[in-house]
Amino acid sequence: MPLSHTASGDVQHVPFDDLRGTLARIFERHGTSAEVAAVLAHNCASAERDGAHSHGVFRIPGYLSTLASGWVDGHAVPRVEDVAPGYLAVDAGNGFAQPAYRAAYSALVAKARANGVALLAIRNSHHFAALWPDVEPLADDGLVALALVNSMACVVPSGGTTALFGTNPIAFAAPRAGHEPLVFDLATSAIAHGDVQIAAREGRLLPDGHGVDRHGQPTNDPRAILDGGALLPFGGVHSSYKGSALSMMVELLAAALTGGNFSFEFDWSAHPGAQTPWTGELIITIDPAKSAGRSFAQRCEDLVQAMAAAGQTRQPGERRYRQRARSLKDGIPLPATTWAELQRLADGPI
Repeated sequence: MPLSHTASGDVQHVPFDDLRGTLARIFERHGTSAEVAAVLAHNCASAERDGAHSHGVFRIPGYLSTLASGWVDGHAVPRVEDVAPGYLAVDAGNGFAQPAYRAAYSALVAKARANGVALLAIRNSHHFAALWPDVEPLADDGLVALALVNSMACVVPSGGTTALFGTNPIAFAAPRAGHEPLVFDLATSAIAHGDVQIAAREGRLLPDGHGVDRHGQPTNDPRAILDGGALLPFGGVHSSYKGSALSMMVELLAAALTGGNFSFEFDWSAHPGAQTPWTGELIITIDPAKSAGRSFAQRCEDLVQAMAAAGQTRQPGERRYRQRARSLKDGIPLPATTWAELQRLADGPI
């Protein structure tokens, strides 16, 4: 059955560790190593905990379908390469990007602190999750971080009619004095692909300017976008070139620079059920302790306070942190039917 946060019926509040443990059992039983399962489960449970439902348990069927198709190697062991004083590369071995990232994380932090700046180039990898979990830990460690990842071709370039780019998100995180890090994660498309899938499942129309159908004509029907259509870059009718330019930049930095595939470059037709894009990811880290002037974290807080004084009522990441606090206190809200299905996937017959 589909796994949805909006399914009808009773809601159950599940402790974070229970959800994470259940997801880890699901991943391992359906084709990953224990190490990969633990990383993916933490990522997916964290998204659900923070209210990022399009990247939470909603993604589990896509993961399992992809693993069953043979498109991704759930047992891949990442190979970390020390390329230069400020440069790490990881060959994910046709595995998931998050375990590849974790394999290089400590070295990335050490290089950033030693050199002031460091980057991590991940190739031969599949990224099927939210991007903010990749940068928030770096800000927790006192670093400034920027991450870029491309995906499968589902976005037309500005003025185009054929999908070429992925949703190609960009995530940024910075330490903030006295508060959780300042974090944002945004797609360079008009809307995230997962949100289109959720809208289609719920029978909702999208606002104007989000996508085109298979004939390149504007549509607000999410099913038409998913059935041979495509998303538009962000920026609206008259400014989509802005989102398109950023999406192009992500393709170059996350794929061309890392050695990964462009969003249009891989062919998964021989693997029915595959859903994870086989691309690349770039993570750039900066140690603000090397800069001149006052504490960077305090400067970040000064800017946030100035934005609030100017009338900005919600700061980047704030809604996630509020939902995180509620979830950790009361449990993660899931429809009882969804929680029962997750337990069946974890412990029932395959």
